[in-house]
Amino acid sequence: MFKFFKPLAVITVLLLNATTTLHAQSVPPKTFTNPILPSGADPWIIHKDGHYYYTNTQGNRLSIWKTKNIADLANAEKKTVWTPTAGTLYSRNIWAPELHFLQNKWYMYFAADDGKNENHRLYVLENANPDPLKGEWTFKGKLAVEGDDKWAIDGSVFNFKGQLYLIWSGWEGDVNVQQNIYICKMKNPYTLEGKRVKLSSSDYDWEKHGDLNDPSNPPHVNVNEGPEVLVHNNKLFLIYSASGCWTDHYALGMLTASASSNVMDPASWKKSPKPVFEGSKQNSVYAPGHNSFFKSPDGKQDWILYHANPSPGCGCGGQRSPRMQQFTWTKDGIPDFGIPVSTGVALTVPSSK
Repeated sequence: MFKFFKPLAVITVLLLNATTTLHAQSVPPKTFTNPILPSGADPWIIHKDGHYYYTNTQGNRLSIWKTKNIADLANAEKKTVWTPTAGTLYSRNIWAPELHFLQNKWYMYFAADDGKNENHRLYVLENANPDPLKGEWTFKGKLAVEGDDKWAIDGSVFNFKGQLYLIWSGWEGDVNVQQNIYICKMKNPYTLEGKRVKLSSSDYDWEKHGDLNDPSNPPHVNVNEGPEVLVHNNKLFLIYSASGCWTDHYALGMLTASASSNVMDPASWKKSPKPVFEGSKQNSVYAPGHNSFFKSPDGKQDWILYHANPSPGCGCGGQRSPRMQQFTWTKDGIPDFGIPVSTGVALTVPSSK
């Protein structure tokens, strides 16, 4: 009997070991380190139906990553969802895509030009499939203010009290002097309504680092760009990137408005006099900016996603990589983003249900 059962015992042990190994492999890690991808500027993220959908600037196309664990983004499913027709006004320099789910459809906003920077404008795609990696992405056209079609990048949409708004970075006129933050109401997710209103320009010294030293460009450009809105309790926070991305002074600034105010009125917004998130030489994080926000899967934690450079002098190139870290709120209900965490430091993954 012993000889008969011995092989079965061995097989049982082997099966148990195999099951244990598979289980260990399926358990996601509890920590992660930044960056979450080797490269990727202007990161954007949205959580829906148990998945995170991520995108960033790729220059000549639009791609989406899909994952349940944003800390494991490097191993996420990825798909190029749209490639522009060559020779169009929107076939080159595709920047800062954002993915939004509005009125039961997916919309992807991006800036693009035909190879000439002065022709940069905002455009939008639409997809009715519940999964943005599936279905068909339809080009809906350009987002421009009627009679005031100016240079525009970094478009973001937010819904406040049932009204859609577009915020973006643009020129006052037709010449590259400085980039301002503008807002406009939206008739629907692909149509602007009314006039644009300027909410912010470079007021403080920390917003005015912008020497270009390039004969094909102006000698200096002041920059406010990459606007994103956070709503918390009875306040709205517009977080934006200031100074040129080609400098090491690129940092995040903040405008604050009461939820009871008219968000189209510039007087409703108060600018913080200092950066709310900036580089750290001690942690070797330079020029952090162009952020987005997301909640942990259980909805209990707030996280900031941003890009940064690993060393000084990297500018707006391919060394910018996406990083994320949890942030908190002060007793007055103001976001506290802390200091950019050094690469290689183990961080606890966003909390799950």
